[in-house]
Amino acid sequence: MQVHIRVFGDVQGVFFRSGTQSEAQKLGLRGWVRNVADDSVEIMAEGERPQLGKFLEWCSHGPAGASVSNMQYEWLDIPGNFHDFRIRYD
Repeated sequence: MQVHIRVFGDVQGVFFRSGTQSEAQKLGLRGWVRNVADDSVEIMAEGERPQLGKFLEWCSHGPAGASVSNMQYEWLDIPGNFHDFRIRYD
């Protein structure tokens, strides 16, 4: 199972990506996180649904210093080719 997430608010420059990577690794998830030009953060995560639910809860507030004003997500039932969880810089 996968979930595609967009997080809005004060989420860039506050260690959101590194915190997201740490949380995903802790939960055994695979995928990626990246900053988007509109100052949001985009995340693609894959794993078991219970762990993804915990991950969504974490993303709704992020690390200390972040201020999440909105979060959108979409469940996807497609297989991914992810082997780990990475920060993307593209």
